[in-house]
Amino acid sequence: MALVNYERDGEIVTLMLNRPEKLNAFSDELVGALGDALHRFDTDDQAHIAILCGNGRAFSSGADVHQRQLRSREEFLKLGGPQGRGTHSADLLTKSVNWKPVIAAAHGYVLGLSVGIVLECDLIVAEEGTRFQVTETSRGLGAGKYWALMHYRGGGAFTMEAALTGRFFTAEEAFRANLINRVATKGKYLDVARELAGEVLKNPPLSVRSTVRMRRWYMDRLGREVMFQAAPEKLYLSEDFQEAARAFAEKRKPGKFKGR
Repeated sequence: MALVNYERDGEIVTLMLNRPEKLNAFSDELVGALGDALHRFDTDDQAHIAILCGNGRAFSSGADVHQRQLRSREEFLKLGGPQGRGTHSADLLTKSVNWKPVIAAAHGYVLGLSVGIVLECDLIVAEEGTRFQVTETSRGLGAGKYWALMHYRGGGAFTMEAALTGRFFTAEEAFRANLINRVATKGKYLDVARELAGEVLKNPPLSVRSTVRMRRWYMDRLGREVMFQAAPEKLYLSEDFQEAARAFAEKRKPGKFKGR
């Protein structure tokens, strides 16, 4: 099966993450497949807007911990982090040529890395009760990028709480914090996303893309500034990170963190 399903209906493309048995956890392969699907959308002359969603019980459980966070120390040093070569999720929406808008249509769970992907989309619809969580802090990684993206969207004080506590927060809380555009009733998140896409499609495509390009440029600059500042810390080499990743893989509570 394709890791990302590509379906076009008129001018609207639906990109569906298709790894439901793993709650659409982002392996290197899934990041690569989504990058290819976004490139296909970008170069599809008949497509003007895309909806990104997940198959199964969740949008995505975030990074595939077993693959991306249980690498050896040598691999981390060679790759410069948990991501595989050429599969950095921060590049997914910034390597565009035509700058067509993408709507995230989330449901179930949006955790860790997938929070960043959703926030980087141009518009966001979430099914009521959808649970978001910035897992990086509890895993021993920095959550600065997620704070920056939420702050960029106007989340205010809520962003720092979400980043530092790593607690779940709901679609309703995200809407009140101005992080997402719409809350959809159960089972209607794709319908609401398509309605929103229809409103966008009423406008001239080039003017829409101009706005998308400008927003993504500012968003990308902010995100990369934060990552540049955090990169020298190399938290992915810390003992706390290794313990948190092993605890997740072994389905147990982590031991006491040591700050090293």
